[in-house]
Amino acid sequence: MDLAVVALTFGALFLVELPDKTFIATLVLSTRFRPFLVWVGVGLAFAVQTGIAVALGKAAAFLPTDVVRAAATVLFLVGAFLLLREARGADAEEDETEAEFAEKAAARGEVHGLKVVLTSFLVLFAAEWGDLSQLLTLSLVAKYDDPVSVFLGAWGALLTVSGLAVIVGRVLLAKVSLSVLHYAGATVCLVLAGLSAYELLAG
Repeated sequence: MDLAVVALTFGALFLVELPDKTFIATLVLSTRFRPFLVWVGVGLAFAVQTGIAVALGKAAAFLPTDVVRAAATVLFLVGAFLLLREARGADAEEDETEAEFAEKAAARGEVHGLKVVLTSFLVLFAAEWGDLSQLLTLSLVAKYDDPVSVFLGAWGALLTVSGLAVIVGRVLLAKVSLSVLHYAGATVCLVLAGLSAYELLAG
C-alpha cells in the first residue's frame, strides 16, 4: 500500500464527489431515516461501486503504458469538462435534485432498521452507477497500478463526503456554493490530466 496514492486518490475523489448528487441524496435520506443507518447503506453501495471500478482499472493496467496514460488523460479531461459544464447551473438545480431524491425516499414508505440500510444502498447504487467518481477511480488504478491504495483512498473519500452530508449537510451547503465545489473538482481533474499528459510525452 502506498500512502501517497491513498492521499492523492482521497483528495481527488473528495473534491470531485462533494458537489455531486451523492451529497444531496445522502442529505435527503438522512432527514427521512435514521442517519447512521443511511450512512451504512450508502457506504456499502460505495464499496461495491468502488470495487467494480478498481477491478476494471486493474484490467486496464495490463494495456501498454502509453495507452493507459493517454486514456487516463482523456478521462481526466472529460471529468473536468463535465464539472465545468455543470458548475453554472449547480446552485439552481440543487432544489430540483433534493426534490428528486425526496420523492424516491418517499416511494419506499416508512422503513426501519435494516430496511433503511437496504433502501439507502439501492437509491445510491442506482444514482451513482457509472458516474464521474467511478471513472476517476478506474483511471487512477490504471495509472498507478495500485488497486488497494486507490480503493482505500476512493472509498474513504466517499465515506467522508456522505458522512459530512449526514452530519453537517445543510450547514455546509449554506456556507459553500455547489458551483464553487464544481470548479474546485474541475481544477483537480485538469491537474491530473496535465500530469498524465506530461508522463505520456516524457515517456
